[in-house]
Amino acid sequence: MFGFHLSYQWLHYTRPSGPPSPVPRGLERHWVNTPQGRVEVLSNTPSITNKFNGPPMVFCHGGMGCAWVWTEYMQYLAARGVQCYAVSLRGHGESWHPSYFRMVFATPRSALASDLVAAIEWVQTREEGEVMLVGHSSGGGLSQGVLSDGLANVKALALLGAVPGFGSMGVYMNWWKMDPWFTIRLIFHLWHSNSPLSHPKLTQRAFFGDKLSLSSVIPFQRHMNRYESYLWPFSMMYSFASPSNILSHIRNDGANGEKVLVMAGTQDKLMTGPVTEKTATFYREAGNDKRDGVRLQFVEGAGHHLQNDVQWEDGAEKLFEFYKGIA
Repeated sequence: MFGFHLSYQWLHYTRPSGPPSPVPRGLERHWVNTPQGRVEVLSNTPSITNKFNGPPMVFCHGGMGCAWVWTEYMQYLAARGVQCYAVSLRGHGESWHPSYFRMVFATPRSALASDLVAAIEWVQTREEGEVMLVGHSSGGGLSQGVLSDGLANVKALALLGAVPGFGSMGVYMNWWKMDPWFTIRLIFHLWHSNSPLSHPKLTQRAFFGDKLSLSSVIPFQRHMNRYESYLWPFSMMYSFASPSNILSHIRNDGANGEKVLVMAGTQDKLMTGPVTEKTATFYREAGNDKRDGVRLQFVEGAGHHLQNDVQWEDGAEKLFEFYKGIA
């Protein structure tokens, strides 16, 4: 049936087993201990002689992601002297995994937020200063929630294809329009959280632009987590973050006074152009002075996972240009 792509090969109900996956070239793996279990953090290794005088970046992945999705960005930024860290929230990457039912039906956004805060605090202690926070998709929503609730202070916030703080109901409507078999397939899969991305062709369509080949999606598919929290995205369907609160917890002492970067791919089928522009307006209207600046950028041809698409370097360059004004 056209576009149905019913597959069970990529659905899992048990925790991953075996040794941790190899660390990507040029990166290092760390463990942050939390009361529930250890959380994976990957870091890059910029040259000491070429180190950029700015805050470290902390990257937060979105749903189905992990620290690995930031590999190319971290390698790119290491070459430019920027210290970076990427966290895998519980149930993702090499971090500790709750059971299927606990993760899918009983892991709220607040639990994942505690992992992100633990990683931020660990980096701040290690680097002796505040960080620039970069969040993608639901990780962008998580980042906004953390700042809105006053759980962290940062130097800047970059939202990449991020769930908007005013709510993501429209985003999921975009997904249902793109995939008319969404609900029927979900029933066949007995409501497994990964059903919408249970075949590489579904992942290619939802997450990438039209230039990335299906064969290039396979390594990405293998790094996706085995099951995902439903409560995380459900908690962000409607307004969940205050832009004024968020801006009050961002303290950029750089020359340009910009606090927020909003960036997405022009072929993002979820966080579309209108959604992304509305997110930028959401922050611009909440700003009180010129030091509450917001930068809006688009990566031509990239899909939702702009950091893993063919055009990833264009996005990394735009992120670095924004970073240069942060201090």
